[in-house]
Amino acid sequence: MSVIDILTRVDAICKKYDKYDIDRQKESNVSGDDAFARLYTVVEADIEAAVQKAEAASNEKNRASTVAMNAEIRRTKARLLEEVPKLQRLAMKKVQGLSSEEFVARSDLVLVLPNRIQSIPDGTAPLPKQTGGWASSTSRAEIRFDSEGQFDDGYFQQSEASSQFRQEYEMRKMKQDQGLDMISEGLDTLKNMAHDMNEEMDRQVPLMDEIDSKVDKAASDLKNTNVRLKDTVNQLRSSRNFCIDIVLLCIILGIAAYLYNVLK
Repeated sequence: MSVIDILTRVDAICKKYDKYDIDRQKESNVSGDDAFARLYTVVEADIEAAVQKAEAASNEKNRASTVAMNAEIRRTKARLLEEVPKLQRLAMKKVQGLSSEEFVARSDLVLVLPNRIQSIPDGTAPLPKQTGGWASSTSRAEIRFDSEGQFDDGYFQQSEASSQFRQEYEMRKMKQDQGLDMISEGLDTLKNMAHDMNEEMDRQVPLMDEIDSKVDKAASDLKNTNVRLKDTVNQLRSSRNFCIDIVLLCIILGIAAYLYNVLK
């Protein structure tokens, strides 16, 4: 297939899908009942905005700005890919006034949409594509066929940015690993301390049991001593009372004998 045939086929496809052009849809004021046309218009506008942003990112000199723009483009691509299943469901719905050819065209638009989204440059290294070795005697400036897998300076710049990202990721990962190692060492130290404390408690348990038994024995001995002391005190009190009674009796007898002698 020559380049002229390719261009002819592209022109035919473009004419077939002219009704889905964003500017024409805005001019014709798309009906509010056609959900597919509304959503497809939004997706198409987002794709064009992402393409323009990708071009701006490729021309940006500030690497940080380029990285931020590429990250935003990747988020936009992910969001657009999430809209594809919804467009597929809407494309299968019948719309009043829609011809069978237009119905089929909608399905074709949805089928090529993922490839269009994925083809938006986002700073990642693209896979080399094989063109099949097409050749033609007619050349056009806007069409480039490269079967040798050569890349321009933008590719290497993006690869350098990706390498910088990877180095930063590795550094952060290394710092996280170091922090985790320190935490692991601290946990091991706490584990060893807990193990030592457990062993010390195991050694102290027999001593505590022995102390408890000695305390119980001392309490029992003290109780017995108190009982014996009480008995001894009671005995001493009884003996003292007996002696006092005898002394009093002797005094009374003496007084009685004295009175008897005086009265006699």
